Amino acid sequence: MKKLINDPIHVVRDMLEGVVALNPGAVLLAEESVVIRSDIPAAEARKVAVLSGGGSGHEPAHAGYVGSGLLSAAVAGDVFTSPSTDAVLAGIRAVAGPAGALLIVKNYTGDRLNFGLAAELARAEGIPVEVVVVADDVALRETVPAERRRGIAGTVLIHKLAGAAAEQGLPLEAVAEIARTAAAGLASMGISLGACTLPAVGKPGFVLGEQEIEVGLGIHGEQGVRRMPIAPADALVGLVLDAMREDGRLAAGSHVALLVNGLGATPLMELAIVARAALAWLATAGVVVERAWAGTFLSALDMPGFSLSVLPVDDAALARLDAPTQAPAWPRGGALNPMPRLAPLPAQPAPPKGGSISPAGAQLHSIARTVAQALIEAEPELTELDSVTGDGDLGASMTRAGEAILALGKDAFPTVPDGLLAVAATLRRAIGGSSGPFYATGLMRAARALPQDEAPSARDLARAFAAAVDAISELGGARLGDRTMVDGLRPAAEAFISALDRGAAPGAAWAAAVEAGRAGAESTASMKPRLGRASYLGDRALGHADAGAVAVSIWLAAIGRAGAR
Repeated sequence: MKKLINDPIHVVRDMLEGVVALNPGAVLLAEESVVIRSDIPAAEARKVAVLSGGGSGHEPAHAGYVGSGLLSAAVAGDVFTSPSTDAVLAGIRAVAGPAGALLIVKNYTGDRLNFGLAAELARAEGIPVEVVVVADDVALRETVPAERRRGIAGTVLIHKLAGAAAEQGLPLEAVAEIARTAAAGLASMGISLGACTLPAVGKPGFVLGEQEIEVGLGIHGEQGVRRMPIAPADALVGLVLDAMREDGRLAAGSHVALLVNGLGATPLMELAIVARAALAWLATAGVVVERAWAGTFLSALDMPGFSLSVLPVDDAALARLDAPTQAPAWPRGGALNPMPRLAPLPAQPAPPKGGSISPAGAQLHSIARTVAQALIEAEPELTELDSVTGDGDLGASMTRAGEAILALGKDAFPTVPDGLLAVAATLRRAIGGSSGPFYATGLMRAARALPQDEAPSARDLARAFAAAVDAISELGGARLGDRTMVDGLRPAAEAFISALDRGAAPGAAWAAAVEAGRAGAESTASMKPRLGRASYLGDRALGHADAGAVAVSIWLAAIGRAGAR
């Protein structure tokens, strides 16, 4: 286990001290793991207090939602363990006045027992208390009665509604009814790609196969209701929302708020993809999404996966969701983009009108297709190399390059310069990172170096190749020995010129260029990198050839094979 902690025994207290240090609106009770608002007025002036909590490990819940307009207090237990009755009671005493307190409890036995007993003790002290239990997990619809379902991430939306209602000054009964009604209509369901690791345990709670996922799990590291093979994000989102519809929760014409929640280790990139799929599914189903958020709102430590929560809303609920709060974890916003989501590109210069295809242009088109296929086939090799010393994306980038080149028709190659410019424009659009600009710049420089209206000679091609290498070197600042693609390009260009100067036939001269490029690429394994991401690794990159230089050697060889045909 690798975690940024000090001692598993003190992890909750250390975490809470960090949370309140970063939130001027919150303080931590001295003897209990309870975070309360720092602006609590005298008892007589207090509005209805809204409290929630549960085991730790769900951050930013629950302490992140303490602040005006949301929770008055959050009570934290040990990781995935209900807080004690005394801790809950201390929280009630700290924030409740004559207006009373509402406890929002997720439907787990420990939470219900400890929050419920604390409520009874507070009532005995004369503090009015209401309890609302959230049981929103529709994954259990075929397993247990509705009242026994788990409470999961949708609980955050109930916090917000109740907190805003309390901030309005509504009485306890009204605040509780708003929360209770919302909880009854709330639906959530989660999917996990892997397990989480409890600090005190040190190993994952379960093990999944490489292609397995858990469907319909809770928020405490437990397994789901079933396992299934991994599927595309769109399909998994459809599975979750279909389950909600089967539970009677998503009727056409209904208006809802959508919460796309990460379980702790899900990148925002993936959550945005999930949100896209959910919004599209709901639109197709005739469900109107009034508000939507994507992020990590209630997690399960470091679990990879997501949950969706859908809450029916009316104008009053929307006003409460939109109401201001100082709680740091509430995401704000939530309004959807009313504009068309795909704006047209600005007008671009029209490509030159193609005329007849010259023999040299047709040959270049054929060569380009051979190069493209070679790059696509080399994806595993390039990905593995780039994963060692770079960011692992070169194989995918070269695959996109190959696919884009294959999509070019022969009419893009009326002459050799026109064809090179067409490939340059295609690669510029198809490849991100550094490869796109490098290759586009080199091809554009080469095109300008060639005669425009006649078939280029071998010496014309050699001069154009050298000009392309110069352009790439100028753009990136790389020189021979820096351990970059230039270490494959420069020796190849020089070998081509040298062989022609010795009187070699064009095919033999190119074979010399291919061999020089291959040797240059192999030599990078013994070079200490001075540019690019590999330079951050220093000596750790030694022993592995540069992926960019290897890619050069691959397409040089492909050109040789195509030319020989």
